Amino acid sequence: MIINTTHPDTARYGLPACWRMLYLNRKLRMKSIVVVCGLVIGILIWLSRGSNSTKTDFTRLLNGTGYKEIYNEITALKERVGQLERQYIEFSQNYRNKIYPDVKFLNYKDRKRILISGGAGFVGSHLVDRLMLEGHEVTVVDNFFTGRKRNVEHWIGHENFELMNHDIVNPLFIEVDQIYHLASPASPPNYMYNPVKTIKTNTLGTNNMLGLTKRVRGRLLMASTTLLYIDPEVHPQPEEYWGNVNPIGPRACYDEGKRVSETMCYAYAKQDGVEVRVARIFNTFGPRMHMNDGRVVSNFILQALQGQNITVYGSGEQTRSFQYVSDLVDGLIRLMNSNYSQPINIGNPEEHTIMDFATIIKDLVGGSSKIVNKPAMQDDPKKRKPDITKAKKYLQWSPQVPMMEGIRKTIDYFRNELKRTRHSQRNIQLPD
Repeated sequence: MIINTTHPDTARYGLPACWRMLYLNRKLRMKSIVVVCGLVIGILIWLSRGSNSTKTDFTRLLNGTGYKEIYNEITALKERVGQLERQYIEFSQNYRNKIYPDVKFLNYKDRKRILISGGAGFVGSHLVDRLMLEGHEVTVVDNFFTGRKRNVEHWIGHENFELMNHDIVNPLFIEVDQIYHLASPASPPNYMYNPVKTIKTNTLGTNNMLGLTKRVRGRLLMASTTLLYIDPEVHPQPEEYWGNVNPIGPRACYDEGKRVSETMCYAYAKQDGVEVRVARIFNTFGPRMHMNDGRVVSNFILQALQGQNITVYGSGEQTRSFQYVSDLVDGLIRLMNSNYSQPINIGNPEEHTIMDFATIIKDLVGGSSKIVNKPAMQDDPKKRKPDITKAKKYLQWSPQVPMMEGIRKTIDYFRNELKRTRHSQRNIQLPD
């Protein structure tokens, strides 16, 4: 309805435009009367049904005897608001004055926008450190199933860093140049806890990351696994070996998921020209490992530090090759920036039996722990040792950190973790 607010009857009495509308619009006038009556009735009902204290306070207020108490309450509230304001200002100043590790400056030509899925996890957080120190803009995407904010908290607030709570099973739309796809639970207890979720992360999640890479015309590095080889019949394992896998065993959700991820990467590469890199990662250890992730290194160190028996599953004659996390990060970055697009092993060819490794950790930690044997786990590989010929040839990469040095650093980290009794006791491992 169009209302003529210049009606001579309304203009004659000098009424404002809103009152003119009310005067001329009968329906609006009736609605206004109903609303006012409703408010009055509501107040009367509230007064009639209110508690005795409410009636008393209202009566005292009408009589002028409750002003002092109200004034005191308002004063207390003002003091509380002022206290909160001061705390906020102090927090803001501390946040602005936060000291970050020294970051290299890169101009717009050299600085890359890099996405790391699973970047709050053990390996991902160390990769974040390295790329941030090099001066790149880093975005971490993590659903915190196994990752932790504290692994990257020393970068929160930095202009080159962004942290997103997001599950890559759902699509993600951002602008990036490179993607390190590390998202997936990697330790047996974690990926066997929810095998369907593990499969989805390595299939739907990988598909979403590849779709994003295709859209932005970037490059993706996928973190694959040596469980593709599982219980190998070839030793050491070259990239050409197809593996000996149980497709329905307890570890199948992880190793078959990674196998599909690799297939998907090269399908995108062949069909859509997407640039992909695939790293088959061997056993890795170092600070920021989750204390309860169930891996060999964390189990042995934690048990030794707590004076518990060091449990070895099986005879202990099965072999593993352990690399320190900084060596792995170096290999991943070299692979991402190389022209080599086929799968490549990233691991330490120095081979040890599980029993030898348990003895080494027991001797370094000391204490009264004993090494005890328990029944072997199903589908536990008997041997694992990478053939890194291609990594040396195409990436000029090989492990640099001696295993004993890496173990000592990891033991120190776990020892500090066990000393924590309050949240304020931080055990932040700043990048070197």
